Amino acid sequence: MFIRFRPYLAVHMAATALLAGCSLMSPPKDLDLRTTRPSLANAYQVSIRPIDDDIEINKIHSWEIQLAGAAGEPVRNARILVDGGMPQHGHGLPTKPRVTAELAAGRYRVDGVKFSMTGWWELKLDIDAGKGRDQVTFNLVLPQASGNAGMP
Repeated sequence: MFIRFRPYLAVHMAATALLAGCSLMSPPKDLDLRTTRPSLANAYQVSIRPIDDDIEINKIHSWEIQLAGAAGEPVRNARILVDGGMPQHGHGLPTKPRVTAELAAGRYRVDGVKFSMTGWWELKLDIDAGKGRDQVTFNLVLPQASGNAGMP
């Protein structure tokens, strides 16, 4: 009878080890946590910030994007797609965040952001505006306790 349950036991132990290992992964030591950075082709200067001060796990929250041209001028009427995930875990965001409003010249509101666990997350923006199409990726590290994680 013990032999019959061995495959189940092996799968259970492997899954437990995998989950334990995932929660213990540390982000790279040289991870760039800047919340203001140029886009990949330097077409835009982009900043992000959570609208609420606390970033809580398993809560939906909103972010603000500040978008400027390379010379610092606000970028209006941009089309911005939002994506992201956990590079070390190989999965995306559990929600589909999207830009819901242009708040003012060069400022955009993103709703529907949710992080389902602690650790290293990426927020990726695909920007299409007057200077052309470009991308930028922001790194966030969410610790066990709620608060402004990985946000200088």
